[in-house]
Amino acid sequence: MDLPRFLIGDNSDFPDTIFIIHTEFPRFVMNLESGEVEWMEEFDQQDQKELEMEAENLMQQAYDFYDRELARYDD
Repeated sequence: MDLPRFLIGDNSDFPDTIFIIHTEFPRFVMNLESGEVEWMEEFDQQDQKELEMEAENLMQQAYDFYDRELARYDD
């Protein structure tokens, strides 16, 4: 099964928080309010170098995805 690259998640234990889940490598869950990221991967040194270069771009893509989804709800 193919999953969307990003998903929106919520949880009743965190009623004021919205999460963005990135389903491709490197998988992560981002708290939209705080910007905190929980990585769901273990990284070796080579992965860590790539991640440092890509992380900011991935976070911006997550925010853009959320903004796009909200705009679609408004339509």
